Amino acid sequence: MGVDLRDIVKPRPIQLEALSGRVIAFDAYNALYAFLSVIRGEAGEPLMDSHGRITSHLSGLFYRNINFLSLSIRPLYVFDGIPPSLKSMEIARRRAVKEEAVIKYSEALQRGDMEAARKYAQATAYIKDYMVEDAKRLLDCLGIPYVDAPSEGEATAAHLTQTGVAYAVASQDFDSLLFGAKILVRNLTISGKRKLPNKPIYVNIEPEIIDAPSLTQSLGLTREQLVDVGILVGTDFNPDGFKGVGPAKALKLIKTYGRLEDIPEIQEELSKIDYRAIREIFLHPKVPGSISVRWNEPDEDAIIQFLVKERSFSEERVRNALARYREAAAKRTSTLESWF
Repeated sequence: MGVDLRDIVKPRPIQLEALSGRVIAFDAYNALYAFLSVIRGEAGEPLMDSHGRITSHLSGLFYRNINFLSLSIRPLYVFDGIPPSLKSMEIARRRAVKEEAVIKYSEALQRGDMEAARKYAQATAYIKDYMVEDAKRLLDCLGIPYVDAPSEGEATAAHLTQTGVAYAVASQDFDSLLFGAKILVRNLTISGKRKLPNKPIYVNIEPEIIDAPSLTQSLGLTREQLVDVGILVGTDFNPDGFKGVGPAKALKLIKTYGRLEDIPEIQEELSKIDYRAIREIFLHPKVPGSISVRWNEPDEDAIIQFLVKERSFSEERVRNALARYREAAAKRTSTLESWF
């Protein structure tokens, strides 16, 4: 689910080229879910290899990262570890939503409603162990480093921006702001034309950036108060939030009273959740110690072996993507040499 702060967060658009030379810490599971949800056939079916293994995530991971590398953007992926026990309710809710979506997807196919089938199919995406293993293998082939977080991936990604390892966190969710990310970049994995739900309208989805210090200053909040706003709205650790409280009202309540404990109208509901533990998760999350990462040149032979020979990708498309990367890399080298 993630915390919904859209009504009070005002991102600004950004061109991918503006991230050139930057290290971007991607919430790996968030990115994989985006690829698994969006990269599908007309009837909502995922891409598969000749053995029936899903490859939508590999397609997104390969072509997106080739584009990033061609622009001199340095991706760094962070994979989730063991989730906090308080997340169990949200995990159960997500499982129920997916199970219901599977049923509705099947019903839509039976009545020939391809638009509805595709919509429900996007909500059925699961990340299985072999998908994570495949993703890490592909990242190795691409020369892109990854980190296994001890707990929440977004917490570790945020930590990387605090320690100077990364410039920004890339995620669709706003949770990394509560975890202390200095900068959040959204829509790096799903930019392009997208259809609005239940409407025959397509909109352009472009990358956008949020500067956390500027955000809290403009809202007149501390980071601790932003966390309290998130708890009021609802987080992965209290998914129901507080009745009748959206982002705007949550902001008003915290600005008026300062903290959760001092808001008179929510005290009964507040007593039913472990809000102090939720605060602790966001303010002092489990993160790794010192992290050393390194980028290498893509191993083209390994990529062809994995994607083409083992996962049924089009050899022509894969080689063309690699050629575009080589051309971009050569152009950068030529431009650099011209300065000397």
